[in-house]
Amino acid sequence: MGKKLLILFMIMVLTLSLLTGCVTPKSAVSKIKVGSKNFTEAFILGEMYALALENNGYEVERKLNLGGTMVAHESLKQGEIDLYPEYTGTGLINVLGETPKSDSQEVYDIVSGQYKDKWNLIWLHPSEANDSQGMVVTRKVAEKYNLYTLSRLAQLAPQLRLAAVPEFEEREDALKGLKKFYGGFEFKDIKLYDYGVKYRVVENDEADVTVGFTTDGELTKENLVLLEDDKHFWPPYHVVPVVRGELLEKNPEISDILDRISEKLTNEVLQSLNAEVDINKREYAEVANEFLEKEGLMTKE
Repeated sequence: MGKKLLILFMIMVLTLSLLTGCVTPKSAVSKIKVGSKNFTEAFILGEMYALALENNGYEVERKLNLGGTMVAHESLKQGEIDLYPEYTGTGLINVLGETPKSDSQEVYDIVSGQYKDKWNLIWLHPSEANDSQGMVVTRKVAEKYNLYTLSRLAQLAPQLRLAAVPEFEEREDALKGLKKFYGGFEFKDIKLYDYGVKYRVVENDEADVTVGFTTDGELTKENLVLLEDDKHFWPPYHVVPVVRGELLEKNPEISDILDRISEKLTNEVLQSLNAEVDINKREYAEVANEFLEKEGLMTKE
C-alpha cells in the first residue's frame, strides 16, 4: 500500500512539473513598456493600452509623454518601449519619408509592410478614427459665406482672416501644399497663434478661419464647423497600436487586447474623450478608465 501511494505521489509531482513547464504565467513575463507622444490624445490612448493589458494580467510600465514622433519611434526601435499609438499618415510621411497618399488601405499596407521588413515592428488593425488635419470656422462664418468645403475656402480666402499655427505657412502638407493642390488660398490676412488659443481666436471674431485636427475636442462645440476636404488633399491618419514583433511572438494575445480598443475608436469618440481632458479639465487616466469600463473592455474575471 505504501509503495502504491509513493508511486501515485511521484506521478502527481511529475504531472504538475510538466504542466508548469509548458505554461508560463503572465506574472513571469517581463514588464510591458507602454509609450506615447506628448499630447492629450496620445496620453489617453497610451493609458487605455496600459489599463487593458493590466486588466488581462500583464505587468505594465508607463512611459507616456516621450516627445514627438521620432523620439517615440526610436524608443520603439531600441526596445525602450514595447508599443505606442501611432498614425498611419505620420508613419508614411514623417518616418518612412514617402509621398502623401489619399487611400487609407494603401497607406496602411505601405507602413505595415515597411515597418515589419525594416525593424520587425507590427502595425495592428487600424481604427476608424482618423486624426487628420483640417480647417475650422465658426458656424456664423459658415452660414454667412455658405462655407463648408476646402474648395469653397480656396475661393473665399481673399475675404477671410486666417489664424495660423507655427510652420503652417511653410509646410508642404499645410498652406503651401493647399495652394498647389486646390489653387487659391490667398488669405486677406494671416496671423500666427499658439495651438492652445487658435479656437478662442475665431470664437472671439479675431479671425475667420483656423487650423485644426479632425479629432480635436473643441470640435464637439456646436459653434465650430470642420470644413470638408472635398478633394482629399490630406492623407489619412488612422490610429493604430504599433508593437515590437518580439513581444507579439511571445504574447500573441496582446494583439487581440489592443485591437478590441481600436474597434471602438471613431473621430466622434476621440473628440469626446479629448474634450473631457482639454475642455472639462479631467485627468486623462480617469477618462481612459471610464471609457474602457463603459465599452466592456475592463471586465474583471
